[in-house]
Amino acid sequence: MTRFQLWSGRTLSALAVLFLLFDATIKLLQLPVAVEGTKKLGYPGNVVFVLGVIQLICLIVYLIPRTAVLGAILWTGYLGRAVATHVRVGNPLFTHILFPTYIAALLWGSLWLRERRLRALLPTVA
Repeated sequence: MTRFQLWSGRTLSALAVLFLLFDATIKLLQLPVAVEGTKKLGYPGNVVFVLGVIQLICLIVYLIPRTAVLGAILWTGYLGRAVATHVRVGNPLFTHILFPTYIAALLWGSLWLRERRLRALLPTVA
């Protein structure tokens, strides 16, 4: 692994983690923007705190190097639900439906750059 790969992975990871931490925080604090947004997606407002806890747990698991792959798997499930929700309510494709996919790609891409074992498991085509 080169220093460039390591720092690129860390930088991409930081972008995803900062966004996810922000999202979890507004849910944990049950800010009106989080509650209203959740209701617009068809969920009751009282699930916002629980979603924030789930996000925080996934984030902690992702940030621990030994469990980072498990964290990425957990995030993939969570973000997959977000994609399905946006499809269900008919939101726009590139700005809403695919946005969770962009975050998942950042999580997995940054992990692939940082983690030698993952690169061995998922090699690129030469």
